[in-house]
Amino acid sequence: MRNTQRGFTLIELMIAVVVVAILASIAYPTYRDYVRRGYVPEATAALGQGRIAMEQWFQDNRTYVGAPCPANTPRFTFACTTTANTFTITATGQGVMNGFSYSINEANTRSSNTPWGNNATCWVIRAGGQC
Repeated sequence: MRNTQRGFTLIELMIAVVVVAILASIAYPTYRDYVRRGYVPEATAALGQGRIAMEQWFQDNRTYVGAPCPANTPRFTFACTTTANTFTITATGQGVMNGFSYSINEANTRSSNTPWGNNATCWVIRAGGQC
């Protein structure tokens, strides 16, 4: 009687590991950008709300000085620069969003500086510099 062995050979197992490694090296950067894209609205929504709060403050006080700045979030810190007639709110990424920066001013001019691209007139929200 002939005795047959079952299972994978070492070469077959190594080929399977290489295929999985190649697929993972392609999928991970795409997934990372997908997750980052999901965090961008955290900054843009807070900037929009911050702009509204600044304008309401100006209506009540006729100055932007002393207006409330948006609260920091887990992935963004916010800084406000105000004068009597101007303001700029900047959201700076931290952690997984390190390298991302978005801003808005009293003229509703939006700008961004991201690993995906920079733009002085809009907020970059996707890889390739798309606004």
